[in-house]
Amino acid sequence: MASTIRFLMVGGFLGAGKTTTLARLARHYIAQGRKVGIVTNDQAADLVDTNLLRAQGFHVGEVAGACFCCNFDELMETIDRLTEENRPDTLLAEPVGSCTDLVATVLQPIKRLFAARFQIAPYVVLLKPSHGRKVLSGRPRSGFSPKAEYILKKQLEEADAVLINRIDELSPAEVDELESLVRRRYPDVPILRISARTGAGFDALTELLDQDGDFGRRVLDIDYDTYADGEAELGWLNGTVRIEASGEYALDELLLELVRELRDELARHHAEAAHLKVIGLWEGFFGVANLISSESEPELSLPSHCQVRCVDLIVNARVACDPEWLRERVEQVVGRAAERRGGKPAFRKMQCFRPARPVPTYRYEAVQ
Repeated sequence: MASTIRFLMVGGFLGAGKTTTLARLARHYIAQGRKVGIVTNDQAADLVDTNLLRAQGFHVGEVAGACFCCNFDELMETIDRLTEENRPDTLLAEPVGSCTDLVATVLQPIKRLFAARFQIAPYVVLLKPSHGRKVLSGRPRSGFSPKAEYILKKQLEEADAVLINRIDELSPAEVDELESLVRRRYPDVPILRISARTGAGFDALTELLDQDGDFGRRVLDIDYDTYADGEAELGWLNGTVRIEASGEYALDELLLELVRELRDELARHHAEAAHLKVIGLWEGFFGVANLISSESEPELSLPSHCQVRCVDLIVNARVACDPEWLRERVEQVVGRAAERRGGKPAFRKMQCFRPARPVPTYRYEAVQ
């Protein structure tokens, strides 16, 4: 009889650091001699995270066009393909950052329908300090409506453990404040402090994730009308574009320039960014720049250190604004950046929309 596959899902709001966390976990498990598969998820195709993880050599499948809960059958088909290709003993899953109720709609269905095939690891949820502090403290303006804040709060409520991420960017007092805010609202949920970037706290995290037990049991009492309205507040954009220039230019400078100018453009119009990522790819080189909130500084999360004449860009933006307005801003910023380099952008695909109401394939209110 084949051994079970360890299923490990890492949740958290948009920009919380899920992709960086999964990449570090994947490297850890591979170093232990385990075979790892990763499944990414998005409401649209052309996901930066998928390309980023594949560029690092991981075996990655993508569920695009709907969240795991609303496309559960494709999630299982994607896992089947990864199993045929690589026979992983560990599967890491990254759900859409605007989704919640994943215990009832993903973990419980796996436990009920595929109990002999999978072993469920603790379901951990990352807390992004920038939005987490504002939402949990009840400050007047977090940048989102109460309905969008509802999603972040529900994500934490269903976690087997909450991970306060980016502790390398915070003072000890700021980390203590965040932990106090989480404990006040969720007193019985374990809390870990980590940095997905540096690896701080990951020994404790992997020790937790290796535990055996009955995890994924915190089924939510959730209002799907509020949840749907909160998701629909966000304008969603996934776009691909090629920039060809007359001479060579630094790819990393271009990526940071795009993210910085988009941040400034959004700020001028009071449009809160939940997350913004841009990846540049060309002939085996790649770099990534991102923005995790309107108040944050753009970050070159993965530098390419290369000069290019031509580059393929993938832009993923999640912003509290009209999606068509967002598309116009992205096209203008990319166009100006190309012009400054003596080139023109060739937009290949621009998907922009508001997420539809979540309709789960399965939902189990009673735990298995």
